[in-house]
Amino acid sequence: MTFGLNALKGRRKAAGGKDTLYSGDWDARNALDLMRYTAGKGYRVESWELGNELSGSGVAARVAAAQYGRDVAVLRKAVERVYGGGGEVPKVLAPGGFYDGAWFSEMLRVSGRGAVDGVTHHIYNLGSGKDRDLARKMQDPGYLDQVEKTFRDMAATVRGSGPWSSPWVGESGGAYNSGGKGVSDRYVNGFWYLDQLGMSAAHGTRVYCRQALVGGNYCLLNTTTFVPNPDYYGALLWHRLMGPVVLKAATTAGGGGSPYLRSYAHCSREKPGGTVLLINLSNATAFDVSVAGGALGAAPCGGRREEYHLSPRGGDIRSQVVLLNGEALARGPGGEIPELRPAVVGDG
Repeated sequence: MTFGLNALKGRRKAAGGKDTLYSGDWDARNALDLMRYTAGKGYRVESWELGNELSGSGVAARVAAAQYGRDVAVLRKAVERVYGGGGEVPKVLAPGGFYDGAWFSEMLRVSGRGAVDGVTHHIYNLGSGKDRDLARKMQDPGYLDQVEKTFRDMAATVRGSGPWSSPWVGESGGAYNSGGKGVSDRYVNGFWYLDQLGMSAAHGTRVYCRQALVGGNYCLLNTTTFVPNPDYYGALLWHRLMGPVVLKAATTAGGGGSPYLRSYAHCSREKPGGTVLLINLSNATAFDVSVAGGALGAAPCGGRREEYHLSPRGGDIRSQVVLLNGEALARGPGGEIPELRPAVVGDG
């Protein structure tokens, strides 16, 4: 579990009018009491994160980068004070806001070496969930490519200003305002989501947190029935199949690849070999794919491979029912998640 801490505690608004800057030192006393309580109860907290969307220009409120850096250093000392006597020490995460290169660099510089374990940023690159053009954006390769600059710049900032840490996506739901009704909880939402999982990993993102498990239109589980939405199964397959080692993948066709065919490759998580994620963003084009070159192309997988094809029921990308290799995925009578069985096919 990651626990988010109120980074505005102890601060005051710096000026009147529309300026949202808050100044003053963070008051860590309440956070320290909470840490001592959870540690005393034996509750495992994997990480403590300072603040929510206060970086750069902020959302409704902001804190200057240097001040934030000093506060992160205070949080690091608090964590070490409470957990330093032995056992696993929770990670420190910050700032949990939208990426601003100069702000993030200054925060890392001031907080000091080793203060931050995960540099967390938020992404809602699809814009408002009220946008009627939302589904089209999810299948537009040019639009989806725009966020790659954020991942690339974020990775460069961490390498240059905080190489002891790693980039994390601390929150991403595609579209803000709770996502799009009738879109974010449907099959079509998987286009941007799986593409962004692959893209972020290719740029060194260590952890990717999806907004949300339950709540809003972008939830992984239906808010009233808790039946998994289509993205739940995409996330589950990613977790089970895509290992932490990222491989370089590219598509070529007649001297150039189609932007509608997205490809990502990782070493497999639980068995030898590699796993390739292929996403067809096109409504009108089918692709014949073969794997060639490098470790994946050098040796066939014992003459066979396992394939997991996710598709919408009836071919309707706005369906809430997802098919795996042609079979609808549904919970068992006791609410059990169905077994995700691959289709085993020969190489070729």
